[in-house]
Formats: sequence, structure tokens, C-alpha cells
Amino acid sequence: MITAIHKSLAAKREMLAKDEKGFTLIELLVVVLIIGILTAIAVPVFLGQQDQARDAAAKSDLGVAKVAYVSAVTANDAVPTVADLQEFGYSASPGTTGFAIDIASTVSTFCIEVTSEAGNPFNITESTAVAAGGC
Repeated sequence: MITAIHKSLAAKREMLAKDEKGFTLIELLVVVLIIGILTAIAVPVFLGQQDQARDAAAKSDLGVAKVAYVSAVTANDAVPTVADLQEFGYSASPGTTGFAIDIASTVSTFCIEVTSEAGNPFNITESTAVAAGGC
């Protein structure tokens, strides 16, 4: 009887040993290497998208600031300040800095400049669309 139990246990252990499956160290290292390569490709692309979004926010701010400037000049017939522009609908996106209005010889000749959070300056004038660079 004991011999039959030992044979049965030995057979069960042998069956379990054959069913053990797993990954080898080489297979695991290859998977980690592939994940590392994919990460190295994806992270710079993602960071570039963030900078483009920051630049787009600054450009959008300039378009709104131009409309607010013209509205403020029409309503008050004077050179508006940033506070005046806010009364006419302008509000800066988070992260935009260096907002400046350069007035030429008349109130109708202006250049508005803003710097995006990515550090890129943009400007808009009374007769042009948004352009890269300062006034």
C-alpha cells in the first residue's frame, strides 16, 4: 500500500515538473530592451507635442489680444493698457509671459508681442497675422 502511494506521488511530481513553464532570463532581457527602445522613441515626440501646444496657446492669445486692442481703441480712442484689454475679453493662457504692446506713431499702428511657455516669441500687428519673433 505504501509503495503504491509513493509511486502515485512520484508520478504526480513528475507530471508537475513537466508542466512548469516560464521565461528565461534572456527572454526577459529582450523584452526590457524593446520597452526601453520604444520609450526612447516616444518621450522626445511627446515633449515636442507639449511645446507645440504651448506655442499654439500663445498664438491664440495674440489673436484675442488684437481683437481686444481694436475694440478698446474703438471704444476709448486712446492707447489701451493690458487691463483695458482684459475688459474687452483678453485673458492670457497659463504659461504665456512677456506680454507687451508696442505703439508706433499712431494708436492704429501697433505690435503685440508674447512669449510662449516654451520660450518662443510671437507677434501680431494691425495688418499682419501671427508671426514668429518679436516686434
